[in-house]
Amino acid sequence: MNKITQDMRFRLSLIKYADKYGVTKAAIKFKTNRQYIYRWKRRYNGSIESLRNRSRRPHHHPNQHTPDEIKLIMDMRRRNPYAGLVVFWAKLMKRGYSRSIPGLYRFLRKQGIMA
Repeated sequence: MNKITQDMRFRLSLIKYADKYGVTKAAIKFKTNRQYIYRWKRRYNGSIESLRNRSRRPHHHPNQHTPDEIKLIMDMRRRNPYAGLVVFWAKLMKRGYSRSIPGLYRFLRKQGIMA
């Protein structure tokens, strides 16, 4: 994205003013707080692109299935293709699976194994 947004232009002028007159005066003039200015000064590396907002999206879901659990589910499903959800879950529990039935159902549905 090569667009320079209004926010990026604002942050650039804010940083330049803070460098020239100080952070406190810049905070008063631009009606913002000093922490905001320090954050953007720390991020600014000389390019306007460094003033772009970053994504807040998490890198991974904290409760997603581990690769070992996925392997166990796939192996068990291959061996028990016609087992119902509760029976299949009970067999997995005997082999160390610790998730709930709805969690297993959501995983199987995402994989396209169960409609």
